[in-house]
Amino acid sequence: MSATLEIQRFRLWDKLKEKRIPFEFDLEVTARCNFDCRHCYVNVPADDRDVQQRELSLEEISTIADQAVDLGALWCLVTGGEPLLRKDFNELYLILKRKGLLLSVFTNASLVTKEHVKLFREYPPRDLEVSVYGVSAETYERVTRRPGSYAAFRRGLVLLQDGAIKVRLKAMILRSNAHEFAEITSFCREKTKDYFRFDPFLHLRYDGDPRRNEEIRAERLSAAEIAAIEQADKERAASLRKNCTELIKLGWDHAECHHLFHCGTGRSSFAVSYNGLFRLCPSLWAPACVYDLCKGSLADAWINFVPKIRDMRSGRREFLDSCHVCPIMNLCLCCPARAHLECGELDGHVDYFCEVAHARAEAIPNNANPTSLLPAP
Repeated sequence: MSATLEIQRFRLWDKLKEKRIPFEFDLEVTARCNFDCRHCYVNVPADDRDVQQRELSLEEISTIADQAVDLGALWCLVTGGEPLLRKDFNELYLILKRKGLLLSVFTNASLVTKEHVKLFREYPPRDLEVSVYGVSAETYERVTRRPGSYAAFRRGLVLLQDGAIKVRLKAMILRSNAHEFAEITSFCREKTKDYFRFDPFLHLRYDGDPRRNEEIRAERLSAAEIAAIEQADKERAASLRKNCTELIKLGWDHAECHHLFHCGTGRSSFAVSYNGLFRLCPSLWAPACVYDLCKGSLADAWINFVPKIRDMRSGRREFLDSCHVCPIMNLCLCCPARAHLECGELDGHVDYFCEVAHARAEAIPNNANPTSLLPAP
C-alpha cells in the first residue's frame, strides 16, 4: 500500500471517529492483584477489603454495559488488577457476553482453572492477553515478588493453550527482566506465532503513591536502552520506520491551536475503573477529567462530559512553543494523561519522555527520520 493511500485511510478513520461512537471500552473490574509487580501502576493487595467492597457489583456492571451497547459499543476489554480474583468472574463474563459484546481479557494466567477454560471454550473471548515477566522462575518472581508465581503462570498458560483458547502474549521490559528480553521474545513468539507485543514504557502509579513511584522509576530503562531494544527487534523497528515517517505530517494540522488533546482519546473508546470512575482513556486520572458514573449516567459522560475535556486548552507558553509543536512529537510517549501522572500538569514537560523521543529519532535511519519531513524554518 502506498504511503499516500495509507494517509488517506488514516484521515477517513479519523473522520469516522469524529462521530464519537464508543466502539470499545475498558472495564477494570478490580484493582486487586495476587502479584505485587515492581512496575505496576494500579495494583493493590488481593486481600484489600476496602477496595473489594468498592468494586462495582454485577448489577452495576450490567447497567454500564447496557448503556455502552446503547451508545454503540461492540468490544469490551475486561482487565484489572487481576480479573480472575473476582469470585463472580464467570458470572460477570457471561453478563457481558450475553449482551453481544466481543470480549478480551487481560490476565496473568496464574489463577486460571479448568472451570475458566470450560467457560472460555463454550463462550469464546476475542482473545486473552497474558503478561510474561520472565522465562525463569528467578527473573519472573523478581518482578512479581511472589514465590511460586512462575509455576502458577506456566500451569495456567498450559491449561489455556491445551484448551485451544486463543492466547496472546505480551511483555513489559524493565530493569529486573531486561537481561532476559531475548529469551522472553523467543518464548512469546513460539507460543503465539501470530502475535506478540512488548512495552518498555512504565507508567507511574494512578494513585500517586510516592514509594511505589520511586520503585517504578528505578525499573525504567534509559532512553538509549529503549531505542536499542526497539531497533534490535525487526518488527518493532519496521513499524517505527513505517509509521513515524508519514503520520507526522498530520500532526501539523494542529500546530496553531492550543488544544491539549489531539489523540484519539474520547473519540471511540473510554475506560471505567473498578469503582465506577469514567475516563476518556485508562491513564487519564486528572481530577477534572474524571466522571463518577455512580452519580450520573454513561450517556451524560459520553455526550456532554467528553467534549468539555476534548476542548481543554493550554495557556502555558513554554508548552505551546516546545512540546506542542515538537517535530518528533510522534516519537514521544508523553501525552496529557502521562504528563499529569509524572508532574501533576496536563501540559507539563517530562524530561524522560523527551530523552526517549530523541533517542528513537536518532536510531531511525536518516531516510526515515521524521525530522526530514518538516518544512524549512
